[in-house]
Amino acid sequence: MFDVKNLKDINLDQNPVIAQMSKYNHEQLLFCNDNETGLKAIIAIHNTVLGPSLGGTRMWNYTSELEALDDVLRLSRGMTYKNSISGLNLGGGKAVIIGDSRSMKSEALFRRFGKFVNSLSGKYITAEDVGISPEDMSQVSLETEHVVGLPGKSGDPSPITAHGTYMGMKACAKQQFGSDSLAGKKIAVQGVGHVGEYLVASLTKENAEVYITDIHEPTLKQVANKYNARVVGLDEVYDLDIDIYAPCALGATINDDTLMRLKCSIIAGAANNQLKTEELHGNAVMKKGIIYAPDFAINAGGVINCYSEVHGLPSEWTMKKAEEIYATILNIVKRSKSENIPTYQIANKIAEERIVSASNIKHP
Repeated sequence: MFDVKNLKDINLDQNPVIAQMSKYNHEQLLFCNDNETGLKAIIAIHNTVLGPSLGGTRMWNYTSELEALDDVLRLSRGMTYKNSISGLNLGGGKAVIIGDSRSMKSEALFRRFGKFVNSLSGKYITAEDVGISPEDMSQVSLETEHVVGLPGKSGDPSPITAHGTYMGMKACAKQQFGSDSLAGKKIAVQGVGHVGEYLVASLTKENAEVYITDIHEPTLKQVANKYNARVVGLDEVYDLDIDIYAPCALGATINDDTLMRLKCSIIAGAANNQLKTEELHGNAVMKKGIIYAPDFAINAGGVINCYSEVHGLPSEWTMKKAEEIYATILNIVKRSKSENIPTYQIANKIAEERIVSASNIKHP
């Protein structure tokens, strides 16, 4: 476990891991390894000023450990901002398990991971994310109480994440088109797993014209048949003449290449870290006249769902809180236009102000 509170005597050039932590201002990293179960994981705790860090565990077949490290650092930082801007008394954390979620899962692996989570004594609370199910979290919970999203409790957060994304998308439409109706709007949903499918369901119900793409062919066909959505290729999605692009898979799909090709008025989706390089591509989106809904603000429904489980709040509270994402996104995009500042900067500022305010509270 690394702590970055005292970096004075550390040569960052010779310690790339510490340098990465310092770049994002992380508190701790825990590297987890167990040869017997095949577990290789990283837990990142970004900030605990507002409360214990909460964020899901992602299982992904990363091309390298450095790629996994960069992902967990960016995701955990995003959780800090997401929890803050949503008004939750939680800090930001995240975990990644390196491996193929379709072939490497086992009870032993998840229980061993649970022991690592438990070693942090509540400083990190985990939940499911990409490649992880509520049933997987049940196995983690056999070794630690610091886990949410369990079957029979708040469960799968995907429906709430999708609903919040849907509400945020409507807020963007209100600003861009003068009405928050999505009827007749051409919307491309990239990634139709759990969250993406729920989003497609809401859009279809409102009579939007929905295009979908996904790397998993069986899922793509199932969603297309169920909702009568139009299937497009993985690369073709960037060349569609559409109103709204909704990235709901992995991050960094807003980059130099795609921004030259995207023909849309709004980017509003559930994926994390949508901007490949925040400053560069956040500014480029604004210059193109595209409204971008900051990812950590629009996709906060999942963590709201987890927060309700931690505090034993009813489902009615959860849904009402998720619907507040409409007002949050509308405030961000209106301020962006009036102040001529990219939306990501407005969202970051709102989140950071709450953290700074909390850190300045004097405790007796």
